[in-house]
Amino acid sequence: MLVDTHCHLDAAEFAGDRDAVMAAARAAGVAAIVVPAVAPGNFAAVRACCERQAGCHPAYGTHPLFLGALDETALDALRACLERELAGSHPPVAVGEIGLDFYVPGFDAARQERFFIEQLKIARDFGLPVLLHVRRSVNAVLKCLRRTGVRGGIAHAFNGSRQQADAFLDLGFRLGFGGAMTFPRATRIRALAAALPPEAIVLETDAPDIPPVWLAGGRNAPAELPRIAGVLADLRGVERAEVERFTTGNAVSLLRLPMADANAETR
Repeated sequence: MLVDTHCHLDAAEFAGDRDAVMAAARAAGVAAIVVPAVAPGNFAAVRACCERQAGCHPAYGTHPLFLGALDETALDALRACLERELAGSHPPVAVGEIGLDFYVPGFDAARQERFFIEQLKIARDFGLPVLLHVRRSVNAVLKCLRRTGVRGGIAHAFNGSRQQADAFLDLGFRLGFGGAMTFPRATRIRALAAALPPEAIVLETDAPDIPPVWLAGGRNAPAELPRIAGVLADLRGVERAEVERFTTGNAVSLLRLPMADANAETR
């Protein structure tokens, strides 16, 4: 049994075969999938996806690359969404995807940090963990976390140093590993995946993005997670069952995932 802690199942790339994608994931042993939002405009799509697909759990937040022309009303929308959905039948398991992205040219670091900190405060107020986007911004993200304080979370698609990894662990975070780890030339990611303590690691696909090496740049999907787990097992010199055990345990405990209906059919 595996948990995909980061999969954009609501994305347009899955519009034509979403049910089949989920069926393949279940058949492969993926028991739960966390579906993060990227902006208030897709909160409804994330909710609908998780209502339809058993074993899918929503997270709500605004991604730094989707800030666009958003203003303070986006923060009000997030707070209102959490208040409503936490009392509903498919409560969010995290606030996300939120964070900082200092990779795309023309980024406004100050504006990104302001929205990020306010979303961290909202997560803190609701007692929820966070799903973090940390591209070229690990130290700045850590600074914001230390200033704000939240109930842990996941540094998605982690690609930092061992020192930065340890800093996240000290703050109660787990680190997400997925398709990037499968590339032989990704030496730093692979070394971290091999050396970190088991309690540090969760698995993810980020589907439809970050495809593993064997997809040759094609569309990623949650059914690839067992093979990704196999790569992690090889790097660590253990059986895949051991990787499944500790990564699933980490995800379930951190996100407080209800697993009872994980093998149910599409609603």
